Amino acid sequence: MTREEILQKMQSILADEFEIEKESIVPEAKLYEDLELDSIDAVDLLVKMKEFIPGKIDPESFKKAVTVQDVVELIYLLVQKP
Repeated sequence: MTREEILQKMQSILADEFEIEKESIVPEAKLYEDLELDSIDAVDLLVKMKEFIPGKIDPESFKKAVTVQDVVELIYLLVQKP
């Protein structure tokens, strides 16, 4: 899975589940300030992302994610592991 594919999945989830406009979901968008996610939303996003990600996402790593790109990179590293 490429970074672009991960971004597209994330955009779909955020648009469909959180009613955020896709145009707002850009790599540099900040999860909490720009997209107005709260900590519960972040957990929900993580659960939705797990549906297509092999392996386990470390919640501590996810807490460090500030932008959409941070989440994309975290997931990209997970899908690259053998």
